[in-house]
Parts: sequence; structure tokens; C-alpha cells
Amino acid sequence: MIFAKIDFINLLPVHVFLKKRIQSSQIKSIINYKKSYPSKINKKLKKSKVDSAFVSSIASRGEKRLDYGIIARKNVRSVFLIPGKDKEDYQSQTSNALAKILNLHGEVLIGDKALKFFHENPDVETIDLAVEWEKKFNLPFVFATLCYRKNGKMLKNIMKDFKKRQIKIPQYILNEYSKRSNISNKNILEYLKLIDYDIRTKEKRAIKKFLSLTKQKGF
Repeated sequence: MIFAKIDFINLLPVHVFLKKRIQSSQIKSIINYKKSYPSKINKKLKKSKVDSAFVSSIASRGEKRLDYGIIARKNVRSVFLIPGKDKEDYQSQTSNALAKILNLHGEVLIGDKALKFFHENPDVETIDLAVEWEKKFNLPFVFATLCYRKNGKMLKNIMKDFKKRQIKIPQYILNEYSKRSNISNKNILEYLKLIDYDIRTKEKRAIKKFLSLTKQKGF
């Protein structure tokens, strides 16, 4: 099974879980990771170059998916807009579309680089897109969902025991991500408290709402 991995901090608990889960089973010999950023992974899944991945919500339309995603209930810190001249982030289709749905203008920033910017530039005005979505629709925002083209039964079996609260990130992995992103361990851990992964009724409503709005806008 080829699993595409969004190599951002927001999926760190999932990656730690998968690493432990796979090492303790026979799955290790049949799973292959492919790392990239969201918009590129979307294309890989659409072309069936990978079997499963967390893909941007905008690309999940028509795909089979499990009830896991990247979810922000209010502020997220890693997806925002700097007011001014419009500029999309090439790494994200969903966040670019979200800014347009919310009728916000400026530069979209996502991922680890956005989180780094947030902490290094406290005086710069930013608009958190998850906050604006929640204000407008009283719903969490689901940035990505776990989709698959094949091996769905295997994927469901792998993920069935995933519980965010039970995931302890080893210090060496935390240090590695901190060094790579130039974001402190403390800020990484605080950030991860803002992210959830379980898609329930309200999250499904949020996905449906977002996909309906993007369809209306022709995205």
C-alpha cells in the first residue's frame, strides 16, 4: 500500500502513531510512504499514484474516505491570510478556496512556514481562516480528510486504535521537527492542541458545506 504523507507538523501525532503501529505488525513490509505537500498529494491520489492519503478537503469530493481529518475548531495559527494583495499558497487548494469563500483578500499562508511566521511576526496583522469560517457558519473547519483508492479495509484496520490523547511524541522526533521548522518544541506542542482528527457529525456537516460552496463558486 502506498500512503502519501503530508509532511507538516499538524499530522505529527498521526505519523507517530503509524510508525509505532506499523513497526509492531506485518504491515511494515507492505506499506510505502511518499512525502509531499497537500496540493501535490491531491494530484497523486487523483491519478492513483498513491493508494491513500490525507488529502485537501476540496479534493476529497467523490473519494472514499475514513472518519479522520485535519480539523480546527477555532483558531489554527497555521492557515491564515495577510491582508493586502491577493496571493495564493501553491501548497494548498483548500485554503486558497476558503479565503475566496470568505471573501477575504491578501496573501494565503499555510503549514509549518505559516506557523513559523505567526510566532516570529506577532505585530503583523493576520486573519485566521479557521476562525473566520467558525464565525460565519458555527462549524469547525476540516482542512483535509483521510481518503483512499484501494486497501481501504487495511487502512481502517491500521487506524482503528488511533486516539490523539494517547499519542506521546518522542523527544527526538519533536527535536527533529523543531530543528527542521525553526519552531520551538513548546510552540509545536501548543499548536497541536488546536488540531483534532476525528470526523463526527458536525465535521461531516462542515465538509458538506464547504464542498457545496466550492461547487457554487466553480472551484
